[in-house]
Amino acid sequence: MSLRQYEYALAVAEEGSVTAAAELLRVAQPSVSQQIRGLERELGVQLFARTPTGLVPTVVGRAFLREAEIAVRAARRARATARAGADELVGELVVAVQMGFGTRQLPGALGALRRRFPRLEVTVFEEPSHAELERLCRRGVLNLALMAACERSPADAHHLGDEGFVVVLGAGHRLLAADRVELGDLEGEPWVRFDRDSALDAVLLKVLREHGLTPNTVARVSQTATAVRWAAQGLGVTLVPASAVPRGQEHLARPVFPVVSHPVLAVVRHGADPAESALLELLRKEPWAESAFPVPF
Repeated sequence: MSLRQYEYALAVAEEGSVTAAAELLRVAQPSVSQQIRGLERELGVQLFARTPTGLVPTVVGRAFLREAEIAVRAARRARATARAGADELVGELVVAVQMGFGTRQLPGALGALRRRFPRLEVTVFEEPSHAELERLCRRGVLNLALMAACERSPADAHHLGDEGFVVVLGAGHRLLAADRVELGDLEGEPWVRFDRDSALDAVLLKVLREHGLTPNTVARVSQTATAVRWAAQGLGVTLVPASAVPRGQEHLARPVFPVVSHPVLAVVRHGADPAESALLELLRKEPWAESAFPVPF
């Protein structure tokens, strides 16, 4: 197997066809087909299945592609490190964020980083599962990750501040009349929750159980913006980090009592290079402490 085969397979998965992948890679279509067939023969498995809408990865193919992407990213990082000059950073920086954390702080830090190093390519993705984030950090796949503190925090973890949580209510909800919402007042409310393996749902469930509340779940979503939007429409209430409340919907959010907050860690890859160190310093300058307090109304 070669790195080129990995890149071709990833392109086919992204584009959904050999023809489109060839155009993306700027190579001849037969070359892509040949590399994919050779890869499947060597592995002894079928990586892609033909459907009416194009080529889609098989179950085995998806597992293979996850590992192939790790290998390709590592190779690109190695090449970029070798080519980087003393005064300029090039290559790719991979950042993962635990869903809901750093929604307002990360964009400013990344914008400043790109202005300083315009040739640096930054890839950012949200990961709802804390366990998966820890696994990716241990494997060295990520340059930097933002996550909630845990019992076994990684050695290269830096405490940035705290994320305070707020409850989001529907327009006209009776509890909007108060400056804050006591958790006991949420008894019997329907809840918009998050995916079962997500850190945010674990926070919500822990808070409710500690106060003797049993959630009446009406929906589960994968994004904080969706949870806020559905709560605003009156589907149910939800609990999210204050900084995750979109602009224009702060009037529907209320701090809770007792206060709910979580520390936020920046976990950098072991042996951090200048790009990771620069991003960490920019994140430290963001107003993390303020996010532990109620959003303005």
